[in-house]
Amino acid sequence: MSEDKPEAAKEELTQSSVENDELKENSAANDADTTKPETSVTTKKPAAKTQKGRRKPAEGNPVRGLPKSGRPWKTPKQKFSTIKKSKHRLPFEKKMELRNELRNIKERSREIKEQRKEAAVQKNQRRIENAERRLANERRSEIVQIIKNPAKLRRMKKKQMRMIEKRDISQVKVV
Repeated sequence: MSEDKPEAAKEELTQSSVENDELKENSAANDADTTKPETSVTTKKPAAKTQKGRRKPAEGNPVRGLPKSGRPWKTPKQKFSTIKKSKHRLPFEKKMELRNELRNIKERSREIKEQRKEAAVQKNQRRIENAERRLANERRSEIVQIIKNPAKLRRMKKKQMRMIEKRDISQVKVV
């Protein structure tokens, strides 16, 4: 029994030294990883906090050093071209149905636009006709006096002269 104790102690010492060597190799590998950042896909999972409030890196993610910007929450971005995209394709019948529906919608919107444009043109035309009719009615309802003596014009004051307008006598009824 006395011989068994030293051998067991020797085995424990050799195992602990092997474990220490492995730990040193792992730490050296981790140091190498911090100098050379790897790009990998990361998922946002809440990491467990250590004693000082720092987060442990999620398992499966390489340990990275502090970014140059000083923002540790920034994750390494991945190029959009490298991300695998899922292709969602519709069946042919569904595509044709959507195309026909879109064609009908465009046709209907074109008709509505034409109706609006036509309504605007008619409204403008009606406004012009009303203005012409109003002007013609004003002319017909005017009281006209023909000035035959041009000397009267010289004697008139400025305000009276402003009230005088020339008209075509053939279209106006004379009182």
